[in-house]
Amino acid sequence: MLALVATLAVQALVSMAVLAPPVFAPAAAHAIGLPASVIGLYTSIIYAAACVASLASGRLIAAQGPMRLSQLCLVLCGLGSAAIATASAAGVALGAVLIGLGYGPITPSSSQILIRQTPPERRALIFSLKQTGVPLGGMLAGALVPPILVAAGWQAAALAVAMGCVGVAVAVQPLRAGLDRAGGDAPAPTGRVFDSVRLVLGSPAMRWLTLASFTYAAAQLCFGTFLVTFVEAEAGRDVVGAGIVLAAAQTAGVVARPVWGWIGDRFMAPRRLLGLLGLAMGGATALVGLFDTGWPLAAMIAVAVVHGATAIGWNGLFIAEIARLAPPGLAGMATGGSLFVTFLGIVLSPPLFTLLIETTGSYRVPFWGIAAAAAAGGVLCLAGGRRRRTGLSG
Repeated sequence: MLALVATLAVQALVSMAVLAPPVFAPAAAHAIGLPASVIGLYTSIIYAAACVASLASGRLIAAQGPMRLSQLCLVLCGLGSAAIATASAAGVALGAVLIGLGYGPITPSSSQILIRQTPPERRALIFSLKQTGVPLGGMLAGALVPPILVAAGWQAAALAVAMGCVGVAVAVQPLRAGLDRAGGDAPAPTGRVFDSVRLVLGSPAMRWLTLASFTYAAAQLCFGTFLVTFVEAEAGRDVVGAGIVLAAAQTAGVVARPVWGWIGDRFMAPRRLLGLLGLAMGGATALVGLFDTGWPLAAMIAVAVVHGATAIGWNGLFIAEIARLAPPGLAGMATGGSLFVTFLGIVLSPPLFTLLIETTGSYRVPFWGIAAAAAAGGVLCLAGGRRRRTGLSG
């Protein structure tokens, strides 16, 4: 329980560091002299840096210990938030890099700790509960940043996030030694940069899950990024109605994460469940692409709930399964290699989605493309699982 509470707190604060700047972006952009749309570039920089950091996770865990590394990541996120508060374009860019470098190793580090602390019959549930730290960080950003912004300005909000990150790093210090020991002695990887990616792609059991995560991440991010604009532009709803649809999806995702973990522990093999989630995700995304002025708001909300439960709810189950399949002592390294591919889906999908919008003049084709990719990811999970059971996966 201490391991879960500590890793959940760390996850929530680094996620808050990632998600707070979009909340104060309009005020910050005006002060810095940049368009508010630059927040899209900020997000891409964060996840590009997270890709790089995830590659190094295995070596860093072996060198520092998973909890010490988590503390260092919190400090990096705090420094990044403070850099953004300098109110300069260079500070924002530096802050995005630092936050991304801090964000990348957090999940591999927690996997290294939790895989040894969690009984196998509760693994998917515990990992899914830990991953609720991501939406929890978004909730903290949405609840705490606006009041600080109104009372003291956006720079004070950025500095408050920085202090929160450093504060949690200090708060978990009494648990640090015990949780580092609980994480075990991770074998030191070789000096080759892509060893963690080779580890997951070289294992048939992990390969298909990892490739599916690329498509799932793309479905998750593109829905969150483009839904409100799409619903306003092509479904005839105002920003309030569009926001309700998005909020319904986010709420469903938060609730679904531990539910899928519980089901994966008790009733269905996680790989099979992940495959079925991909198929449902693809179907829900295809329906999103059909939204138009003839759709009642209630019907849009119903589709959004299914989309959120699948496209936002899959992460914890996926990470638990990768940690389970990893060689002994290499859960953190395997998670880092998997997340490199997952983060690539986040980095590459918005520009491709935008290119399709510009090419076709509509949001529908891009949503249907994402739907096909997510469904293909589901097929990869299911087909990979069948190959493994029949001995044909190598």
